[in-house]
Amino acid sequence: MAEVKLFGLWGSPFSRRVEMALKLKGIEYEYFEEDKKNKSPSLLKYNPVHKKVPVLVHKGKPIAESLVILEYIEDTWDIGPPILPKDPYERAMARFWAKFIDEMCIPTIRRAYWSEGDEQENAKKEANELLKILDGEVEGKKFFGGDTLGLVDIAAGFIACWLKVMEECVGFQILDKYKFPNLCEWIDVFNNDSFVKENLPPKDRLTGKYNAHYEAVKKARTE
Repeated sequence: MAEVKLFGLWGSPFSRRVEMALKLKGIEYEYFEEDKKNKSPSLLKYNPVHKKVPVLVHKGKPIAESLVILEYIEDTWDIGPPILPKDPYERAMARFWAKFIDEMCIPTIRRAYWSEGDEQENAKKEANELLKILDGEVEGKKFFGGDTLGLVDIAAGFIACWLKVMEECVGFQILDKYKFPNLCEWIDVFNNDSFVKENLPPKDRLTGKYNAHYEAVKKARTE
């Protein structure tokens, strides 16, 4: 029986975070692909509260929520490159920015692309404001934490990969290189990093997934 198991979805940015961290650290694990419409008994058993991926199971004990899992990985395995800084202040700041991305940026960006009318326009304005903050945070840096890939970069993978696919599907752009030069430069560095490239979902498959989602959203609006 595998000591480490991961229940995830191939197209989920949150699942991909955990896979990226496990591979970065060199931790062996067994992966179980979930069906969002037909969740496995194991997933429901290990995450009865939220009933969603990702869930990491270590020695039979489940851990849910991607940022919680990433910190658990860092605290449990003293191998591979660090995901979090050792300095307590820098560590706290990394947690802050990762939470900022999860709680503010991602929900707002999704509303900006999938909603309509006033809700969409308001979300676009808010998304611009939030991305401007991130643009300032990464100014003058290769990665958010400095010279090496870390927690905030892994959390911000949604912006580097999934957001760009959403833009292509919907047909308008928020992430403009003239508005957000530092963030766009970081995206280029992130997406062209050899390790990152190996661990992002296939773009054509992700595009197909989001195109189908967008068509479903449009159809629902007309019914």
